[in-house]
Amino acid sequence: MNPAAPDAPGPLRRMCWIFPDRESTRTTATWRHYFWDLYAETAEELGLTWCRHAPDAVTVDATDPARPRVYVDEEPVTPQDTLFITALYSLPYQSMDVFNQYALYAVLEQAGFYLPFPPQVSLIGNDKLATVLHLAGSPVPPIPSIRIGTGRDVAKHHYEVALDGLTYPAIVKPAGWCGGGGINLARGPEDVRGLASLAQGGDTTLIAQPYLGDGTVDYRVYVIDGKPYAALRRVPEPGSPVANASRGGTMEFPPVPPELAEATAYFAEKLAIPFFCVDFLYDGERYWFSELEPDGVIAPDFDDPGRTLQRDITRARFTAYRDAHAKWLANRPPTTPRSETR
Repeated sequence: MNPAAPDAPGPLRRMCWIFPDRESTRTTATWRHYFWDLYAETAEELGLTWCRHAPDAVTVDATDPARPRVYVDEEPVTPQDTLFITALYSLPYQSMDVFNQYALYAVLEQAGFYLPFPPQVSLIGNDKLATVLHLAGSPVPPIPSIRIGTGRDVAKHHYEVALDGLTYPAIVKPAGWCGGGGINLARGPEDVRGLASLAQGGDTTLIAQPYLGDGTVDYRVYVIDGKPYAALRRVPEPGSPVANASRGGTMEFPPVPPELAEATAYFAEKLAIPFFCVDFLYDGERYWFSELEPDGVIAPDFDDPGRTLQRDITRARFTAYRDAHAKWLANRPPTTPRSETR
């Protein structure tokens, strides 16, 4: 564990990401190159240790519920020296971990740890319709959305009761995945039926939305301490309905569009957390609120070998976590020591 930097406020020593340990060798190498290693380097600059662990690495001894003891890979950690990043990840190969992730987040919260986004926020951010409902008052209107459950009775098409107002072509995508995975263009009700049948194989809940048109651009706004810090603009490749880099989109970092900067105040009020990302779509005429990402990827700026902007955003994010932890620690009610007699 690294010693604290001389100017590091408070006793925080460690930021621990709880992340399902399901990545392939190729994906692990890619993500390490894009952000995991950079996260560790940036944390070290701030006098902190960064680590990533699967949920099963955390052990909790609550034989004395008033003084739970928490260990990460056998090392004791405390609310004073460690904060946990607890985003809910639910890609298909992580589905078996979802309950363990969410249950552990709740345990850590009850054990008195500071979570930059607590379990409820993680749930709201993970399910795209929960996001729309929680942030329905957004000054940038949300994309009209319909949630479709799939399962053994999907062939009965009971979900079609909600599809009368859906216009085509339509976007059909998983309700809780990320990275542009599983996004499809449905040109009519029969396409929706086919996609629902495929989703049945993994009990994958779907979201159906009107397609905003070819060339729709995606804007991600990085919000730090309630303020718009930077923006990522993603443009789809010709013929693709998705602007994510994983689907061939290109990326650049323009100034935050004024309309999106103004909208940030609403999101910051609804989500009083140090860092999050809001994704918007621009159809050429107007912006639409698309998604909330509590642990949104800070993408690398590929034209800069030093990845200066990515490092800057990451440093600001981690500093916000550190400062929020210090404030949270200072405002915690004092605990009364219990008698050691039985």
